[in-house]
Amino acid sequence: MAFPASRTAASIFTSDLIALPSLENPIRLHVAVAVIQGDDDRVLLSRRPDHLHQGGLWEFPGGKVEAGESVIQALARELWEELGITPSMFRPLIRVHHDYGDRAVLLDVWRVGRYQGAPRGREGQVTEWVSVAQLSQRNFPPANAPVIKALQLPSCYLITPEPGDPGRFLGRLQRAIDQGVTLVQLRAKTLDDKAYGDLARQVIPLCRSSGARVLLNGATALAMDLGADGVHLDSRRLRLARAGDLPRGLLLAASCHDCEEVRQANRLGVDFMVASPVLPTRSHPQARPLGWEGFRTLSELALAPVYALGGMTRMHLKQAYAHGAQGIAGIRTFWGEKD
Repeated sequence: MAFPASRTAASIFTSDLIALPSLENPIRLHVAVAVIQGDDDRVLLSRRPDHLHQGGLWEFPGGKVEAGESVIQALARELWEELGITPSMFRPLIRVHHDYGDRAVLLDVWRVGRYQGAPRGREGQVTEWVSVAQLSQRNFPPANAPVIKALQLPSCYLITPEPGDPGRFLGRLQRAIDQGVTLVQLRAKTLDDKAYGDLARQVIPLCRSSGARVLLNGATALAMDLGADGVHLDSRRLRLARAGDLPRGLLLAASCHDCEEVRQANRLGVDFMVASPVLPTRSHPQARPLGWEGFRTLSELALAPVYALGGMTRMHLKQAYAHGAQGIAGIRTFWGEKD
């Protein structure tokens, strides 16, 4: 069934849109994908018909971008044809390049927060609302793995500043968590191993009791011993890391500054990356900024969600989304200091 002619792309989209950058490389199949979230944060899945490529597996609704269509127009048409709904508030989530061998795809994934109508399988497909926490228990086509990771991560990633007074440091951290931070990297380069471990022993239970996850910017063995949620690899650890040496069950993140570091992070199968510096920053004034186009290049190369770091404030979130970011990472903007 065709999308109703009276509801054009210009009239149905009331969200604040930013044009996405065009593809730099030709692809064989460009797919518009919608992650539709209900009021309870569950997402809508549909099961691929058995006779199709990757048949029988679960997927997020969407379909091929036809010749002459924008991705937004394709998203609207597909959601009407498949589910009978009209999206009204949405934003870019992630773009995933994947080569199945017999075909290459680009999943252009959008997060749909509001829509008109009641979704139902208009093409006879099985649909089901599933919590984000349960997505890992479903069988998806391999290209969907980064999408699931993106859904399981927040839009903001706090990197702690160098600690001074421990009591004041922990108090500021608690305040940041109370204000909505749910993902924390404990970064303390000025501390020796013992002092860092002592601080981590206080930070981990503080974060856990408040529902936040914490990654250690330190040795993997320490993270495992102390029960941290994950490890963040700086550039040096990233270069030296080997996939077989990294434990399973921990979140794995990496700092990347160029294409080679992104490729290394891809080889390690990290859960997410941080690309920096996007904009000039006080902490690294000598570093040459990537700029938003440079960040986009790294995010397109990455096989996992990527946070933008360097000069970021919450005001940059919309721009970050438009250039392929999971969100923004920062110190001062979440710690309460002026950047």
